[in-house]
Amino acid sequence: MDERISPRNAYCDTMRFVIVGYGRVGSRTATILAEEGHDVVIVDSDIDRLKRVPDDGFETVHGDGSDEDVLVEAGIETADAIGAFTPDLNVNFAACMVGTHHGCRTVLRIDADYREDIYEKYAAEVDEIIYPERLGAAGAKTALLGGDFNVVADLAANLQLTVLEIKEGSPAVGKRMSELELPESARIYAHGRAHEPLTIPLPGTELAAGDEVAIITETDRADAVRAALLPASA
Repeated sequence: MDERISPRNAYCDTMRFVIVGYGRVGSRTATILAEEGHDVVIVDSDIDRLKRVPDDGFETVHGDGSDEDVLVEAGIETADAIGAFTPDLNVNFAACMVGTHHGCRTVLRIDADYREDIYEKYAAEVDEIIYPERLGAAGAKTALLGGDFNVVADLAANLQLTVLEIKEGSPAVGKRMSELELPESARIYAHGRAHEPLTIPLPGTELAAGDEVAIITETDRADAVRAALLPASA
């Protein structure tokens, strides 16, 4: 079995993660992991960002996340997984390749506006790819842990995960993921064809009757999500 597929300490209570990039996704993912009792090391080239890292629960390393020496200083040799969440795809990919070399799970951030052939090129080299615009910190955490896409951490009391089947007559049939008119707070978390497992969708994935989609949304926007995805008679 490829050691990258399952984190080294998957059956232990405490795991160790290296997070490259302390932006919106990186900071929230680190917070979730720390709250669950895991060890987290933050790597960022921006010293001002590192000054905002809470003193409790996080180690920090100032440096370029694509530099192997910096990642070794962050403990990549004993880490269970690395999450590369900077806005720079080249930095993220280089960080993941260092993680692969050291035998840990790799999760790469890629923005949704990249072409599918670019996605496929990088997807072949890492364990998971996340889209911050659609997945957010809950999915990043799940990807780092190697977990099931049906399992989502509770981020807040007003968020819920909704899994819906796309039925005949749905306004979503024939639309690409990027074309769906969902409430601003809603995010597509996973997608699966009929009778197939849920996976992270591509922006160009076209919905068909029988598909299932998993969506994170604010509770008070759940009805609007259903209206966008279910037939009017549902």
